[in-house]
Amino acid sequence: MIDIIIIEDEKPAARRLQRMLTKMNIETQIMLHSVAEAIDWFNNNKHPDLIFLDIQLSDGLSFEIFEHVKINSAIIFTTAYDEYALKAFKLNSIDYLLKPIDQEELEAAISKFRNTQQQKDNINMNELRSLLTQSTNDKAYKTRFTAQVGQHLKLVEVSDIACFYSENKATYIHCYSGRNYPIDIPLEQLEDDLNPEKFYRINRKCILNINAIRDIVSYTNSRLEIKLENFSEFQLIVSRERVKDFKTWLDQ
Repeated sequence: MIDIIIIEDEKPAARRLQRMLTKMNIETQIMLHSVAEAIDWFNNNKHPDLIFLDIQLSDGLSFEIFEHVKINSAIIFTTAYDEYALKAFKLNSIDYLLKPIDQEELEAAISKFRNTQQQKDNINMNELRSLLTQSTNDKAYKTRFTAQVGQHLKLVEVSDIACFYSENKATYIHCYSGRNYPIDIPLEQLEDDLNPEKFYRINRKCILNINAIRDIVSYTNSRLEIKLENFSEFQLIVSRERVKDFKTWLDQ
């Protein structure tokens, strides 16, 4: 019997994967949905044989888990990333499954796990992070965005954007000038459209430009507050789970 957990922030996707495993007579009782929840669970429970691990969780990238907990479990990545990133995930893992997961591919991944169960290797997450960064070096990132202003379309250059933020289920561009413009792109997609050397998602509501940072101040519960020019919509707080990765991003 294989001891399996699913780490996936989209609960419908997690339940669908659970049902697919049940068809294979594999029962999965534990489903986790965030970096913080996974860290807490691993610190207080026996680690499983196999983890189905989504890359992008609600509060950060899943490899942040490995910065806090040493895990020897085999891993099958589940991801919607493009082909460049997939090459990275393939290294030192059992397999990856591209969403939406196909039943035959799932069965093949489980078979591969069973064939290699006696040869488990620890995943080098620093190497994975490095490969992921390298895999996106050649990607063409957006240089401008189109915003609707009344009956007009306005072109906004990325170099003029201090941050992107979401509020009331809408996404906005915030420019250095202090102007805000709505756009029809969710923050999740923007993360793939923006150069990660210049833009970082500090929490669920905001992606900021490194060149727009005016000050960084220590905040409660080991978090950080970011000060930007002409931004007063709400406090910009780096979530506790992302502070370490944020500092690494600043130093790169």
